[in-house]
Amino acid sequence: MREFATPLTIEIPTTGNLTDDVVRNAQEAPDAVVFSRNVDGEWTDVTAAAFLAEVTAVAKGLMAAGVEAGDRVVLISKTRYEWTLLDYAIWFAGAATVPVYETSSAEQIGWILQDSGAKAVVAEGADHLARVREAREAGSGADLNHVWSIEDNAVSVLGRLGEDISDEALAERRTATAPADLATLIYTSGTTGRPKGCMLSHGNFMFELGVATHELDRLFDGDDASTLLFLPLAHVFARIIQVGAVKKRVRLGHSADIKNLVADLGVFRPTFILAVPRVFEKVFNTASQRATGDGRGKIFDRAAETAIAYSRARDKGRVPLRLRAQHTVFDRLVYGKLRTALGGRCEFAVSGGAPLGERLGHFYRGIGIAVLEGYGLTETTAALTVNLPDAQKIGTVGRPIPGTAVRVADDGELLFRGGQVFGAYWGNDAATAEALTDGWFRTGDVGEVDDEGFVRITGRKKEILVTAGGKNVAPAVLEDRLRSHLLIDQCIVVGDGQPFIAALVTIDRDSFPAWAEARGKSGSVADHVDDPDLVAEVQLAVDDANKAVSRAEAIRKFAILGEEWTEEGGQLTPSLKLKRNVVMREFRDDVESLYVP
Repeated sequence: MREFATPLTIEIPTTGNLTDDVVRNAQEAPDAVVFSRNVDGEWTDVTAAAFLAEVTAVAKGLMAAGVEAGDRVVLISKTRYEWTLLDYAIWFAGAATVPVYETSSAEQIGWILQDSGAKAVVAEGADHLARVREAREAGSGADLNHVWSIEDNAVSVLGRLGEDISDEALAERRTATAPADLATLIYTSGTTGRPKGCMLSHGNFMFELGVATHELDRLFDGDDASTLLFLPLAHVFARIIQVGAVKKRVRLGHSADIKNLVADLGVFRPTFILAVPRVFEKVFNTASQRATGDGRGKIFDRAAETAIAYSRARDKGRVPLRLRAQHTVFDRLVYGKLRTALGGRCEFAVSGGAPLGERLGHFYRGIGIAVLEGYGLTETTAALTVNLPDAQKIGTVGRPIPGTAVRVADDGELLFRGGQVFGAYWGNDAATAEALTDGWFRTGDVGEVDDEGFVRITGRKKEILVTAGGKNVAPAVLEDRLRSHLLIDQCIVVGDGQPFIAALVTIDRDSFPAWAEARGKSGSVADHVDDPDLVAEVQLAVDDANKAVSRAEAIRKFAILGEEWTEEGGQLTPSLKLKRNVVMREFRDDVESLYVP
């Protein structure tokens, strides 16, 4: 059993909580610009003093509404300034935030309301309110007392509601929260289909950010440091950057619509960004397609190969003179334009949520933007490992951050221990016991650690799919719903590392003959895999399954197979469970064809 540990290099606070950063910022630098808000297309600055005043007013409103210390408050919205404002207001009131993806279905929202026992919900707009209402009508949310809407002036409504709450009462509530207290309850997909509530404490965040901002000081400590958030704040990856930016007074902006991202980056001009690999892939592909459309496709291809070769040569310690000259030429012709697309000031990017790929990592470093790939999970308050500006090994996810240890189990599974590792799943002792063994968190991922401590992820032990966009998807939810259809025998949901979720479906041999006869059809299943009526029937089953998940998790494409999956054929176990590895190996070409444009 191989183990590697990185010693802790800083002192982690043993008192206080995450709200202390907001108070300290306002006291030490009240006029410092800590946010830029996009209001009707115009970016306006928010100072540290102004942010504290807004957070205080909303927190008082929550207290006046009856939100008590330790209560859970659901927050469902796109990434926007109010998300961060409400998150801190909930913490000021001593409560815990329960983030929900804005794409979540009514069924998913209902489960989170029921399981968390949330006392209040702040939703973004009418569509989210309708889903909350549908969930409540289905019997969820028995403990729910209040529902507010950001678009219906939730911030100002709460501000007026709390006018009679004194500063002293709020201060008493705020300062009563300790590092061990619950900060957030993030629901993460599980193999059983029901999301588990991951309990992260203020101390988890304080450890993670204390260490990460120290190690990534070149990102966080610049006088003009800034970052634009465009990933969902319901994801721990974006959330940790939010908290880190507040802690280090890094100017923070929000971009809710990916369609406006390039324009927002051009105006905001961040010094670093965070994204999932799919974003980096889209920037590269878009640039390549535009170059081809303008008749400069061969030039772009040569520039890309030069950037990759240049980065790889740097790793070897010597860049040949000819390669250096080519790189200088392409920097003027191509690379500068790509850097401009990211705002023109971006030197670093942090990538997580899914594997980036060695080639793409070298490309971006070669054009002048170091993509620092890291690794972590919801249960670990984001980063366990990360590549650093001065300690980067492309193709790995970096070394454990200080105070963190990694262990490779006998079966290759990666286990981690550190102050950022969560304490338990909400109300789920069995799942907690399965995930934590003697203080070590079982990641479910398989990997290796080299002699310098750099970690490389080599596979997945668990069945959770992670799309190219970094979305965690539990296939069991969709597969169970699909198999409930009369015509569907077996199915496999795919999409690990791919841009969207898809499925392969086999047809029930007992049900098919009657279905075919009723429609005047003859022949075998294999004769009808492309039959419009059969495709339409399976589409109905897919549509029904998709109701149980968010849009990002929904099946967007499927293929009907003429074969059966059986125990005799080796695709099923004796208890008729699908052998995913066997099916993925035998039907690899069918899976790949789902992602051919």
